[in-house]
Amino acid sequence: MNIVKTFINYCKACYEELAHKTTWPTRKELTQSAVLVLTASLIIAAVVWVMDVLFKAVMSSIYTI
Repeated sequence: MNIVKTFINYCKACYEELAHKTTWPTRKELTQSAVLVLTASLIIAAVVWVMDVLFKAVMSSIYTI
């Protein structure tokens, strides 16, 4: 029975932290973060694509079929 009480107290503490102690981002902050992540993802994808094209070109010149 002690485990159940401990679990209930844990859930209450989690709710208390999320409801009253956590600072949630504003819509503007959330949008800015999402745009930043999207931009970084696109840049990384472009770099990987360029590396893939270059690697394919180098390997094609080495191993001609």
